[in-house]
Amino acid sequence: MAPDTASRRFLFLQGPHGPFFNRLGRMLRAAGAQVWRVGFNRGDAVFWRDRASYIPYTGAPENWGATCAELFTHYGITDLALYGDMRPIHAQAIALAREHGITIHVFEEGYLRPYWVTYERDGANGNSRLMTMSVEDMRRALEKCDLEFPDPPAHWGDMRHHIFYGAIYHFCVMALNKGYRQFKPHRDLTVAQEFRLYLKRLWAMPLTSLERRVASWRIRNGGFPYHLVLLQLAHDSSFRAHGPFETQEQFLQTVFEGFARGAPRHHHLVIKAHPLEDGRQPLRATIRRLTQDHGLTGRVHFVRGGKLALLLNHARSAVTVNSTAAQQVLWRGMPLKAFGRAVFDKPEFVSTQPLEQFFKRPSRPDARAYRRYRHFLLETSQVPGGYYSLRGRRQLMRHVVDLMLAPHDPYTALITGDAAPRQQLRMVR
Repeated sequence: MAPDTASRRFLFLQGPHGPFFNRLGRMLRAAGAQVWRVGFNRGDAVFWRDRASYIPYTGAPENWGATCAELFTHYGITDLALYGDMRPIHAQAIALAREHGITIHVFEEGYLRPYWVTYERDGANGNSRLMTMSVEDMRRALEKCDLEFPDPPAHWGDMRHHIFYGAIYHFCVMALNKGYRQFKPHRDLTVAQEFRLYLKRLWAMPLTSLERRVASWRIRNGGFPYHLVLLQLAHDSSFRAHGPFETQEQFLQTVFEGFARGAPRHHHLVIKAHPLEDGRQPLRATIRRLTQDHGLTGRVHFVRGGKLALLLNHARSAVTVNSTAAQQVLWRGMPLKAFGRAVFDKPEFVSTQPLEQFFKRPSRPDARAYRRYRHFLLETSQVPGGYYSLRGRRQLMRHVVDLMLAPHDPYTALITGDAAPRQQLRMVR
């Protein structure tokens, strides 16, 4: 084993629902590193198979910071791995890791989902290094690279696996959490409420799919120009931490006002819910009320998740806070308006127009600049594969361990010419 790998000591916190972190830990051990996992509830424990390396945290949330610092020192931790950097236990751990000089590995859903996941160091989304990089910086880094672009995918990804593992996770926390009495979820709902929502979503998938198909068919065959509003989950960390709105209702109010004032009278507005929207927010009631308040009866449509590509193919523009679905909008060269901090929010391809003017005559993005940006992501932080399906995990494991063991983060590695060759996923038609 390589000496540098033998000295690596990883501490895992919470990961995606399912077995991905367990599989990742096994691969890192095979590479010669030492790995431990902190679990905060029974759901974390169920998906971590190696009992000897599992560390249950049963203390109060307010004591986690002190315990985390002790773990760093006791185990001589050199690397911290986690999924998402905004939940409170992760934010505390990241701050402490920086003080201790520990390398921070952050996993997130793919910026170019569904066939990629995101791997970065130090932070993701609004905390990503991409926020401070210009398209010109990316162009210079890509001078020696040549990549054939795959087409944008037409569906979100392994959603059924995602929902399935989410249901198992929340059931374990709800029914088997006896040893973790002080655990508090990072979201507003109780674990029992989360579990019921997962079950309801699994049970209702056939009916929801039928309703979605009918709504999408009516829009695509309605013969009217329309603009897409891409919603996020109300508890989405990017929406809450990196956006200007406290609620979806505030965002929708802003959109409806801008559309009513600026859009031509024959244009329509299509509100598309996130694929994992579970009904915890009264979206239908909010949309009905805003439609009436702004005199838009007959011009507003609601779609519950589903394939974004089918709607994008006929849309005139799109509006979002900072949803990663905006990447599909930009890939098609469509005008995009975004409100929050996002890794794709570059002036070359995201509109700076006031919303009213955007709906009246949206400015088109610089397609060449966006292709350059997308190329940079595919060569750096976007790793082919997925967290939830077996096929996706196998694809992901072929790359991600080498990225974690590399001396530089993916961006620095490309800029300095130290990046390893990347095997990009190709769509099979």
